[in-house]
Amino acid sequence: MVNDVQPPSQDRVRGASLGLPAGGPGALATFGSRIGAFLVDALGSALVAGLFTAPDLPGNWALVAFAGLTVVTLVAFGQTPGMRLLGLRLAHPRPRERLAPWRAVVRTALLCLLVPALVVDADGRGMHDRLTDTAVVKG
Repeated sequence: MVNDVQPPSQDRVRGASLGLPAGGPGALATFGSRIGAFLVDALGSALVAGLFTAPDLPGNWALVAFAGLTVVTLVAFGQTPGMRLLGLRLAHPRPRERLAPWRAVVRTALLCLLVPALVVDADGRGMHDRLTDTAVVKG
């Protein structure tokens, strides 16, 4: 039957257009693992901000801590603490060099808005990754 055959577009491997492998180290991270890393970073940032605002809740200071933590660790190490814990890293156009600070700042600003990170392409990359030419991959 004709309906039993999948169209070629359905056989597309995530990350193939970026030159990334289908699986293993260097493959695109799953949406679930990216969310997990985000939650670890968000919780850690809230705890750090809470140290400075105690006994009150950190409120928007947690977002400031999240942005600072994310930018600094992405530029310095190529991964946030949450990414490291889940075995992920950030891939960018110059793999042997540190991430350019402007890429980290733009990516983090869009991630803080949250909605651009949820608008994904066929590869599963969020708008914040597409605009900065980055991708979260398995370590």
